[in-house]
Formats: sequence, structure tokens, C-alpha cells
Amino acid sequence: MSRQPRAAWQLPPIRSWLVAMALAGCLLASPASTASTAIASQPLPPPGSSSTVSSAGRHIAACIEAAASTWHISPVVIVILLHVEGGSLGAVHPNANGTVDIGPMQINQIWLPTLARHWRLTVPQTYAALENDFCANVVAGTWILNKAIKAAHGHLWRGVAYYHSHTRVFEGEYLRAVLAEARHLRAEMRAHESGAS
Repeated sequence: MSRQPRAAWQLPPIRSWLVAMALAGCLLASPASTASTAIASQPLPPPGSSSTVSSAGRHIAACIEAAASTWHISPVVIVILLHVEGGSLGAVHPNANGTVDIGPMQINQIWLPTLARHWRLTVPQTYAALENDFCANVVAGTWILNKAIKAAHGHLWRGVAYYHSHTRVFEGEYLRAVLAEARHLRAEMRAHESGAS
């Protein structure tokens, strides 16, 4: 899998914060944000349920923290998947099988009916939320990842592979891309730390 250009949702100041905090494990230990509290109240929160945050960077961080907290998945994994998927708000990419992947976490359209039922929305409303609402996309993507981990009997990396595909060859390719991104983020974090000292 070739490295895709950095996604539009990534803001340099928040990226450094996310990398440093996530890889240090601090996000998991931080107090629940308002967004976390709102999202934790439902099995699959509806789009727009998280609180408004004054800056785009804090909004992105709060959405990732909330999704991580709700499904007990490390925010590190969410950040890595966002980068590997290479999506952005408004991004819709076609697949060879005739489906499309939507938004920052590139959620496949096969999930639309299930998400629409959970959110009590129409399928077109759900599509629009996944395409244009960062929090809705991350919440849905993390929920799908949680289901994939459960399908993998709790095995995190098999679940990450299932997030992408249940076909062995594609699973392997995806996990290699995830490992490469994890190494890239770690190198960024170390460079950031050495620049800050």
C-alpha cells in the first residue's frame, strides 16, 4: 500500500499533541471530556452528540478521546488508523467491489443501514454525517473497530486487520501499513521531544 498524502483533518499543532500524548498513553489516563461523557451515554452515539469545542484542534482531540474512552480502544490505534486510511472530510473513495469508503476513517458504505438504525437517521442522512462530520465518522469507525476486535476474540491486531478486510492477503498488507505508520508516528514523536528539549 502506497503512502497517501496527509489528510485534510490533520492540523500540525494538534498532530504533535496527539502523537506525543497518544503514544505516551496519557489520553487514556486523562479525565473524561464533555464529549466523552456525552458519547458514553449511548451504545452508538448519534452524529453531533459531542459538545462544541472552540477550536478545530481541540474538537479533533475531543472526538478521538471520546471514541477511545467509549470503546476502551487506545487513541493511539485510532490516530494510526486515521493516518493509514488517509481519508478526510468530504472524501469518498470507490472500491473495486463497487462500494465506496467515506470520510476520515474511510467507512465502507455497507455499514450505512446498521449505522442509520442505531442513529435513527435515514441512510442518506447517515451518509452525509459520515462524509461531513469528523466526530460522527470517528465514533462510527471506532465502533466498527470494536466490533472487529470482538470478532477477532479480543485480539487487537487481528481486529485491526478485520477493520480493513477479512481476506488474508489484504489483512497482511493493511497490518504492514499500520506498522509503518506506527513507526513513522513514533519517529515524529521522538523528533518533537528532542526539538522541545
